[in-house]
Amino acid sequence: MIELLKKIRELIVRWWGDFTLQTRLMAGATLVVSLIMSGLTFWAVNTIQQDARLNDTRFGSDLGLLLAANVAPLVSENNRTELARFSYSFYQSTSSVRYMLYADEDGSIFFGIPFSEAAVQNSLTLRRRMQLPEDYARNTGKPMVRQHLTPAGEVTDVFVPLNYNGKHLGVLALGINPNPTVVASSHLTRDVTIAVFVSIWVMVILGAVFNALTITQPIKELLVGVKNIAAGNFRQRIDLPLGGELGELIYSFNDMAERLERYEEQNIEEMTAEKAKLETLVSTIADGAILLDTSMNVVLVNPTARRIFGWEGRDLDQGNALDHLPSEVRVQLTRPLFQAVAGQSEGMEFRISLHEPSVRTIRILLNTVLDQARENVKGIAITVQDITREVALNEAKAQFISNVSHELRTPLFNIKSFIETLHEYGEDLSDHERQEFLETANHETDRLTRLVNDVLDLSRLESNRQYPLTSVEVVPTVEQILRTYQLNARDKQIELGHEIEPDLPPVLGNYDLLLQVFGNLVGNALKFTRAGGKVLLRAYSLPCLEAGHGRSSSIRIEVSDTGIGIAPEDQQAIFDRFFRVENRVHTLEGTGLGLSIVKNIIEKHSSQVHLVSEVGVGTTFWFDLIVYMPDSPFSHVNTQAEGPNKEKAGDAIALAPSP
Repeated sequence: MIELLKKIRELIVRWWGDFTLQTRLMAGATLVVSLIMSGLTFWAVNTIQQDARLNDTRFGSDLGLLLAANVAPLVSENNRTELARFSYSFYQSTSSVRYMLYADEDGSIFFGIPFSEAAVQNSLTLRRRMQLPEDYARNTGKPMVRQHLTPAGEVTDVFVPLNYNGKHLGVLALGINPNPTVVASSHLTRDVTIAVFVSIWVMVILGAVFNALTITQPIKELLVGVKNIAAGNFRQRIDLPLGGELGELIYSFNDMAERLERYEEQNIEEMTAEKAKLETLVSTIADGAILLDTSMNVVLVNPTARRIFGWEGRDLDQGNALDHLPSEVRVQLTRPLFQAVAGQSEGMEFRISLHEPSVRTIRILLNTVLDQARENVKGIAITVQDITREVALNEAKAQFISNVSHELRTPLFNIKSFIETLHEYGEDLSDHERQEFLETANHETDRLTRLVNDVLDLSRLESNRQYPLTSVEVVPTVEQILRTYQLNARDKQIELGHEIEPDLPPVLGNYDLLLQVFGNLVGNALKFTRAGGKVLLRAYSLPCLEAGHGRSSSIRIEVSDTGIGIAPEDQQAIFDRFFRVENRVHTLEGTGLGLSIVKNIIEKHSSQVHLVSEVGVGTTFWFDLIVYMPDSPFSHVNTQAEGPNKEKAGDAIALAPSP
């Protein structure tokens, strides 16, 4: 039964849903009008029935009083035979009386039409009592009237007290039938009203069915079409052979859909182009860029941000952006991001150290994206800047300031001390002591000069200054360096030699700069090589990397030593400014600028400097120089060793320790 009711309900809902709004309004108006008319009709019928009841009440009261006045003497005389004759005659003379009952003072019925107590007692041996109304007063002379409904219809009960000569004799009860004409009229009115109500709704239902068959289907097609248009499907068309206003509406709809489709195609092309421009622009930004919506979902991220956070190949569309950030960043940004979404802040800056996917320091800038009115937050823009090098440079500068301060303070203090001593006690000092003090002051002055020169050289090399590159002979340059450092090597008991391939062609370079490179490398080798060690300078030609394509060969220069070597953890930073291995070995002094100067000079020669080192065995620095060819367009090509050349460079360190 429940399933049947559900099906009927679903059918009614589906049927009602097929109606148009106009049909529903008409049905509602019809329902209201029919209910009003039916209500008025039933109100009229009820008024008629009330009047009829009032008339029946008055008629019953008058009839009861008349009958009571005639039968009271008979009851007083206990003349029941005459009472029965008179009552029966009265009952036969009118059709308005349904029953007549006489009861004594105790309410026991002693006579009635069509009921008689004697007949009942004789046949059933029963005794009936009259149940009087609760508000009936036997002292009053007025009748008591009430009405009740029976299977045969409504009956008016009239209770008239029987009083004679001031004595209460009992009660006369009359049952008065309603007026048949009024009853028939009210029934007829009710039936006609119901018939009219049913007829109206039959017509409404028939009209609704007709509407559903002729109008609802096109309207439904239009509704589906409008929904598809709203969903972005501008290819929607309606093909129904209808005329009139509905046909014009369908034609206008199809024309609108066609125009929207053309407009969408044009807009998509423009938006695609603009999006491509924006994505290209964002992807070329050196800083990381991330755009979040108000739900913390990633809307846009550029390759730099992916590289910094290790998001290469990761799908960021799933989950909250905080779930993808490294733990260090998530701890710092969780609360500020929620504050930004709530509009409690517009711009914030954070400096965070990352350990994954690599050790680096980043600066994160948070900015809220507002609408045109600058009232509502539409998203959050995150800028990620990799300041690892900046931090390292700041640390290096601090270290440099510390080193330079120490380097400057020590020689200046020594110079000042010896000069003050000479000034105050010059006459008391021997010639040998004065000469020793002056040599020490001169040595300390040379230390200051070297420090200043190194700083100036590095500053010039890191500037945009252009150095002329011409033909430079390798052999004279190497011999000049050997002559310069031969005495120093002899004092330290270190063998300083060279292995130069015969007939080497000239290279493309700057003589002074190359001389400085050789000097720094040989000087470092002598500094970190113990007595009895060996420093070797090699030069040999490399074959063409791509024969037949006009690319010239190169000359490889190697500076090898059998010194203390460089630890693997230091080899990555050995060419950085102000980095000093002696900070760890604590043996020798220096500014930490020599190898940085070498690196800059070699880069200006379109090459790179490399090293192979092993702690306790020795170190080899090597680089390639392009062979000078006046008419070659490849004179400034950055030549790097590949393949077999790297193996040959590796062999250099193996040869270095050999005497």
